[in-house]
Amino acid sequence: MILDILEIKKRLKHRYPFLMIDRVIELEEGVSCTAIKNITINEMIFQGHFPEQPIFPGVLIVEAMAQTAGIAGYALHKDPDNSLSYFAGFDKVRFRAPVVPGDQLVLKAHLVKQKMNIWFMQGKAYVDDKLVATAEFKLATVPAPK
Repeated sequence: MILDILEIKKRLKHRYPFLMIDRVIELEEGVSCTAIKNITINEMIFQGHFPEQPIFPGVLIVEAMAQTAGIAGYALHKDPDNSLSYFAGFDKVRFRAPVVPGDQLVLKAHLVKQKMNIWFMQGKAYVDDKLVATAEFKLATVPAPK
């Protein structure tokens, strides 16, 4: 299943400038998701994150992996339109190469297991088929505030 930005915005509560997913290119509901984020020099982050040598921040790569995982897990919510997913922890984060303007980040996330309202996820990020980052993380699902 492919999702465009309008479908992504239905599944994630994030909005500009913190929505990190441009398109979903593969989706197995409740299991895995592959998404893309186009890295452009026009992003506000590059005004302060090494303007002379712009590098996309690793913490935002991890956030993009988590948003990809959120799309994968959307179908696991009992009431997806009235639920939120929060970071509950992350481990084994590794950055293997810099990500720079002009790159297309390919993000992959899959569910390892679920315990009650906690999803245990694994994420990977690639540029041109080269692994640039990995992480294991937990997402907690909670009812959205009314």
